[in-house]
Amino acid sequence: MKKAIIFLSAILILTGCTRQSENKAAQRVNKATIESLWLPAIFNDNMVLQQKDKVPFWGKAQPGENVVVKGSWGESAQTKTNREGKWQLTLATTAAGGTFTVTVKGNSSTITYQNVLLGEVWVCSGQSNMEMPLEGWPPVSPVNNSDWEIQHADFPQIHLFNVQRSIAITPKSDCKGKWVVCSPQTAAGFSATAYFFGRKLHRELGVPIGLIETSWGGTPAESWTSGEFLGKTKDFAPIVEKLPQVEAQFNLLKKWLLEHKTIDISDKPDETRWKDLNFNDRECADPAFDDNDWHEMKLPVLWESTAVGQFDGVIWFRRVFSVPDAWLGKPAIVELGPIDDMEVTYINGVEVGGYEQPGEWQRHRKYKIEAGIIKSGKNIIAVRVLDNQGGGGIYGKPEQMKVYLGDSEAVQTVSLAGKWKYLPVAEYSNNQFYVFGGQNNDYFKRPQLSVQLSSQTPTILYNAMIAPLIPYGIRGVIWYQGETNTGNPAQYGWLFPLMIKNWRADWKRGDFPFYFTQIAPFDYGDMTKSQELREAQMLTLKTLNTGMAVTMDIGDPTNIHPENKQEVGRRLALWALAKDYGRKNLPYSGPIYKSMRVEGRRIRVKFEPWSLGRGLIAGEKGLQQLAIAGSDHIFYPAKGEIEGNDLMVFSRKVTNPIAVRYCWNNAARVDLFNKARLPASSFRTDNLN
Repeated sequence: MKKAIIFLSAILILTGCTRQSENKAAQRVNKATIESLWLPAIFNDNMVLQQKDKVPFWGKAQPGENVVVKGSWGESAQTKTNREGKWQLTLATTAAGGTFTVTVKGNSSTITYQNVLLGEVWVCSGQSNMEMPLEGWPPVSPVNNSDWEIQHADFPQIHLFNVQRSIAITPKSDCKGKWVVCSPQTAAGFSATAYFFGRKLHRELGVPIGLIETSWGGTPAESWTSGEFLGKTKDFAPIVEKLPQVEAQFNLLKKWLLEHKTIDISDKPDETRWKDLNFNDRECADPAFDDNDWHEMKLPVLWESTAVGQFDGVIWFRRVFSVPDAWLGKPAIVELGPIDDMEVTYINGVEVGGYEQPGEWQRHRKYKIEAGIIKSGKNIIAVRVLDNQGGGGIYGKPEQMKVYLGDSEAVQTVSLAGKWKYLPVAEYSNNQFYVFGGQNNDYFKRPQLSVQLSSQTPTILYNAMIAPLIPYGIRGVIWYQGETNTGNPAQYGWLFPLMIKNWRADWKRGDFPFYFTQIAPFDYGDMTKSQELREAQMLTLKTLNTGMAVTMDIGDPTNIHPENKQEVGRRLALWALAKDYGRKNLPYSGPIYKSMRVEGRRIRVKFEPWSLGRGLIAGEKGLQQLAIAGSDHIFYPAKGEIEGNDLMVFSRKVTNPIAVRYCWNNAARVDLFNKARLPASSFRTDNLN
């Protein structure tokens, strides 16, 4: 399963430790010093301000300086900076419209923002399913009809702000990003879910829409929660307490990284971006190369779970294998299973195959070894793996890693699973590689951190990608996340509501709307019970002013990134339209379990009245995802009948029923809907909190 997790690349983003970014940062500081007036990046040309509100503006200037903010719609406000030069005020906005200008004037400088709109502003956050752009991640994870959608994404009154990926040990006052007008060019790389949500609102309401995307694939909810809130929990307090101690270690690591050669690929064409990159490492494919000082890793595995940790970049893997003499002079086949993301494979120094374009992380690698390449005795397989985002490595199943003669596995198979030697040769971050090379094993000499910093570290994304947005005027939040927390659903049951409480407390805008997407069916494997995570999300509906878009009918058990982002965005928008924009009698949710009652040999299941949407209906093949249990707690497949607004569940094998479960596995596809064709959430009646 692909999880967009960043290792040292995230650390590079945290420190801004590219020379280019440092120069730009210095330029911004110098400019601010000269002008003596500074506002964070969320204030920019093309910004959308929440209509009919008192929206906060804030920034820095000289201590004691007068600051006046004026909107061309006729409102203004003023304040004076404190002893630290900080200032904040609120500016009244009128009904939706524009375009306007906003002028911020200090004692000696003025900033004017152009093409400002007044409308509805939503923060759009989460992990990869929120991050997944309108153009998708083809070929494995496309967005339905993306070419057409991009071509028609011309909405001058929808403006987009994308927070650049970053992590921080402590809360930051600014982020990188800028407001842009929605067009085919700008929408292609913007969140598909957020775009479809905003488009639906714009079409229905006829007002400007501002979408602030702040997302990062493969990240858990604790990364998006502040240290103030996590520090009060027993699960996360220990690491929150340690984070400030990492600063000195981190400075050493930053210095070490800056001593290395860099390769900038930002200007390379997309189709060749990852090809023919020289990391001073080609000798690693040579069978005579001395790899005695390389470290060992047991494959298959995602390297995030090994000593490598969270890492984006290039790692070489080498292994010795032997074959029967009968193979000599004959063609063979090598299989390695899926590799995340790209790779080139060599046998005895000869390239036998590879994929050097993104999107192939689920592809099973199978290459022909031409006759004459395999030798008697010792053979060397060398694989250069390039991971540009997320979990990296040769990560399939042991039985998928093998060499065999021709196409006949039945003759004899040599397993390649087990210990391999490995060496990281380049680190990737923000379109740049930091080159360690294949000589001197330089990577293993890098300074170590007592706490590993990555996009998965608790508080780290809140500090860098949420705190800089607060207290910008917003209507609410949409959220699409949960896959990374499937390993601990019980924890998510209190962590997710805590995160919502955290954001609301810090924004100081009351219990603003917080609508989220329930994770879709996906085959996580026997070790993961994602249905319990979906249950935790459903129970979060107990939190005031929340809503959940169910996606159990549009998921793909083989792909964690559902292609139908149009429907995800639409369903989130239904909640907003019904709850925030006065669209009465609009069905906005599928059936949500409320209660049960035993009636003889049957159980009557009731649903929340607001979720019924004019009544229940079954799928085309009937109700096939029900199970029922008696006092022995053994669940048997059950039949279901719709009786009014209730569901009656029964089985011949259960005479004294006590509990019902529906779609209670990782990959179940829903077959219960309301008449608005909105699907029911999975549920169980036997273990609700």
